[in-house]
Amino acid sequence: MFKRLMIGMLLLVTAATQAQDLDRLLNLRGYWKFSIGDHKEWAGVEYDDSDWEEIYVPRRWEREGFNGYDGYAWYRTTFSGDELEKEGAHYLRLGYIDDVDEVFFNGVKIGFSGGFPPDYYTAWNAKREYRIPNELLNYDGENLIAVRIFDKGGEGGIYSGEVGLLVADAAYNEMYSLEGLWKISRRDRDEFADVDYDDSRWEDIVVPSNWKTIGMRNYKGFAWYRKEFEMPSGGKETEFTLIGGYIDDFDEIFVNGVKIGETNDGRRIGRSRSFSELRIYDIPEGVLKPGKNTVAVRVEDIGDNGGIYRGPVTIIPSRIVTKFTREFRFWR
Repeated sequence: MFKRLMIGMLLLVTAATQAQDLDRLLNLRGYWKFSIGDHKEWAGVEYDDSDWEEIYVPRRWEREGFNGYDGYAWYRTTFSGDELEKEGAHYLRLGYIDDVDEVFFNGVKIGFSGGFPPDYYTAWNAKREYRIPNELLNYDGENLIAVRIFDKGGEGGIYSGEVGLLVADAAYNEMYSLEGLWKISRRDRDEFADVDYDDSRWEDIVVPSNWKTIGMRNYKGFAWYRKEFEMPSGGKETEFTLIGGYIDDFDEIFVNGVKIGETNDGRRIGRSRSFSELRIYDIPEGVLKPGKNTVAVRVEDIGDNGGIYRGPVTIIPSRIVTKFTREFRFWR
């Protein structure tokens, strides 16, 4: 039980952290642009923040001249695409943030932790690390990071930990990371596995993370996850495996409406070990298509924390699964 509770406390741990070494590509500690208040356009690349204050990151904003301030604030910084590696998988590490955050890269939301009002819940003690989708990276110009924060009380801001851009060696050219934003519903319907189901009104959740990150505390039962991703045409690989990370407690996973695997040892809480098993399911040949594809995951939690709580969550050529999982187990 103690091990189970400790695992449930790992809110945001990415596959790259566990499966392989991450090299620090760019140190982002230093002075960022900063403004109190809250406006959606502040996430945008075109917004002019030249008249904003500057604040040191990481450091509590009270210690940077904003003593006693509680509420919304934004941070912005830019860096040159010359720093990026075209063959790498990039991650943004933001240390610890008090209390709630949303993170935008070149104007697109790539992750969040905690809950903004009116459904407020803090994530002050969760490490922030978000995968940056390759399609958002500007290799030939400037890249923008914008962070929206809400602090309810006490000290606030990006207050401690490593802040920087990291890169994982892209040893696997046809590996498709599924980490990042997914859709989630607390209902349980068979139609949620269908490739054409409209999940646009579902809530967002970051994968991997547990249900606490979206305020689902003490929730037991079923929830569905869905994510759409792109596969380019012209790839050489024909056989793929989905690595579904660690799921608390039981799961069924569907790719383009086809069930590819499940894990359920049928035991009760305290005896079940399904939460500690890495999900590795082969995808039948022909199920994946060039263009848009959909993954749907039915999760059942029988107690404590729930969800797809730890990576790696990825689709990988079947021929290198053994190598990948061996490296993963070494680095975890």
